[in-house]
Amino acid sequence: MRLHVRGRSLPDGEPVEWWSVDGVLSAEPVTGAETVFDGGWILPGLVDAHCHVGLGPGGPIEMDEAVEQAETERGVGALLLRDAGSPTDTRSFDDRADLPRIIRAGRHLARPKRYQRGFAIELEDEWQLPDAVAEQARWGDGWVKLVGDWIDRDLGELAPLWSDEVLKAAIDAAHANGARVTAHVFSEDALPGLIRAGIDCIEHGTGLTEDTIDLMVEHSTALVPTLINIDNFPDIAAGAGKYPKYQQHMLALHQSCAQRIGAAGEAGVPIYAGSDAGSAVAHGRIADEVEALKGIGMTPTDALGAACWDARRWLGRPTLEHGASADLVCFDDDPRSGPEVLAHPALVMLRGTVF
Repeated sequence: MRLHVRGRSLPDGEPVEWWSVDGVLSAEPVTGAETVFDGGWILPGLVDAHCHVGLGPGGPIEMDEAVEQAETERGVGALLLRDAGSPTDTRSFDDRADLPRIIRAGRHLARPKRYQRGFAIELEDEWQLPDAVAEQARWGDGWVKLVGDWIDRDLGELAPLWSDEVLKAAIDAAHANGARVTAHVFSEDALPGLIRAGIDCIEHGTGLTEDTIDLMVEHSTALVPTLINIDNFPDIAAGAGKYPKYQQHMLALHQSCAQRIGAAGEAGVPIYAGSDAGSAVAHGRIADEVEALKGIGMTPTDALGAACWDARRWLGRPTLEHGASADLVCFDDDPRSGPEVLAHPALVMLRGTVF
């Protein structure tokens, strides 16, 4: 199949033309190509950098439901998904040309009763973590997901799951197996040990302080804040009446989130867009996350880049390049203008097929 698109690219806004031949992009004109888009904006497929395909509110889901999740992401132009932990094995999706590409982090790694039931591999002894990380690194697609903190019901408060020594050994094990590491972190206390241990990314990061922001800059640690999921903190707190200290902490983290994440961005911490779809957040909402990033001070271009060209480079995937997979999302109007445009692409092309 030979297809042709013409429009303007971002972030530079320059006129571009691309051809697709057998699912591969060509910068050179191709005879006999059908023009399927002309006159708007052309981007590489959007990225959701924290998107759980195969995960539901209760843990694992059936494969047909996981397919529906992936199809929903495709419908909004999210064609590259970093699955930040899932109990469902979706590797068979790699053989399907109609579904987004998934970069998997394997299973969440946690301690017993220190994460949502059914989500994680739970380790009785924290020193099992380095071997478990190495196993997930070999299983996944270059990422491993740790649970960095969660409520400790004996304390009635958020608390770290791992000692600093274990974290250093575990992250070293991941790096030795060619994988990067990210971690779920809500509170302040877990961040210094994770960052000093060499973690590559922090998810959520609502507990960032001036000191840990400086550490992230020093260690080149990325941040995926999942702002639309943090909007759920008041509801989480409302259901935690048995633990008033935890309840008040979650409300305080929610209230200070925009200021803390904005300060991280101003300091130079790389920030990427992730919706945390799969349990408390519906799939297909990457446009809302991009809008939320504008709300913490990112420019419209940088916020979109965090869900597109910048995120692709961070994940080691191509943007609009000769010889790359023909994964495009096209818009009649400027996609930086708001979610009413970004969530409704005029054309989605995946592996050279128009959806």
